[in-house]
Amino acid sequence: MTNFAAKISTAAMLALAALPIGALASAAHAETRVHVADLNLTTPQGMAAFNQRAHNAASTYCAEVVGLSARASCRNGVKAELSEKAGAIRDAQMAQAAQTFAAR
Repeated sequence: MTNFAAKISTAAMLALAALPIGALASAAHAETRVHVADLNLTTPQGMAAFNQRAHNAASTYCAEVVGLSARASCRNGVKAELSEKAGAIRDAQMAQAAQTFAAR
């Protein structure tokens, strides 16, 4: 049973990590993606790399928004959505690590 659960957890984590995160895609904006499949979000280094990618994606996505406060609001919204999605991926990575450790 534990082996089956580990396989399901691994599949779920890889599915989440393999899919790029779309940042508030709409018809008015080109789709912005943040790739996380190569990051370990359970480490400070992985989170730092993610935060840098999220910052760059938010800046790119909101570049054409007029007005400083509107642009800042747009960037904050993009970062909030990306952080929420990264949290789900991080939880899956942590669950996978816990199952790997428990299996030993």
